[in-house]
Amino acid sequence: MIDQMLGNLNTYIDECDNNSVGTSGGNEQYLKEEMCRSVLSIVNEFDNITTKELNEMKDEVLSIKESVTSSIHKCTTLHNDLSQFHELVQKIGDNKELCLIASIKCKHIIQQALTLLGKSGKALNVQRKSVHNVRIPSDSYECSIAGICVLTDGQVLVADRENKRIKLLNQQYQVVSHCDVTAGPCDICLITSSEVAVAVNDHDSKIHEVQFITVNQGKLVSGRKFQLQHECTCITHHLGDLFVTSGQELYKYSLNGKLICRLYQDRSGVLPGKNHGESILIACVLCTGICLAIVGKGV
Repeated sequence: MIDQMLGNLNTYIDECDNNSVGTSGGNEQYLKEEMCRSVLSIVNEFDNITTKELNEMKDEVLSIKESVTSSIHKCTTLHNDLSQFHELVQKIGDNKELCLIASIKCKHIIQQALTLLGKSGKALNVQRKSVHNVRIPSDSYECSIAGICVLTDGQVLVADRENKRIKLLNQQYQVVSHCDVTAGPCDICLITSSEVAVAVNDHDSKIHEVQFITVNQGKLVSGRKFQLQHECTCITHHLGDLFVTSGQELYKYSLNGKLICRLYQDRSGVLPGKNHGESILIACVLCTGICLAIVGKGV
């Protein structure tokens, strides 16, 4: 706008210079007054535009003030949390359990900080969802899906706890086969491309089992099983071993049912859960919060 105003002023000055050549004193005075009116008009227009722009900028700043204040508060909080964790880690020393818990909690706060800084990578978005009914005529109760896993060919296995059975769904999520187990299945995990292990548990009947089921030509076939001396609420498979949670402990078993060791224990914990990949993530809901334990190669 300044460049445009300067150009207009120069144009008027040039016109006045050209018109002033050979004019009388009266005409010269008239041209000067005309030039002043033109310059004043340009300056007023510039002032009006500038005021409008400034008002719009002010409104925009006011609109983002709350967001900026919130971001500053989040940054300050995260900075304080990370500083406290840094001091805590220095005090922990060689206590492996405390180091593990601190590192996981710190990882969560670091992820929050990266998200706030816009460095969290690609976000996970739900692209679509659909609802499918897995009830079959022989079911006695409303379906209660406690576990789920996907085979390599896209078929899905679900653990129906209330009806004490495992159901096989095709790629259209229709039940094509089912297999009954001795008690409510609490969880299920993939062993091979066609075999799964099911955590079967009934506290009142004292049934605590790991049941193996094979998918053979679209049918579910019951296989071997072994008994446990503790509750069996969640299960996962990793590098040829089974990891089973009881509600307060995490156990490691071989595939033939041999107890290898107890990896973790917290008597205040209830209802552990799991995830698996290159490592096992066990989440124990405690009275004071959520405790996470990672079990991986060499741990």
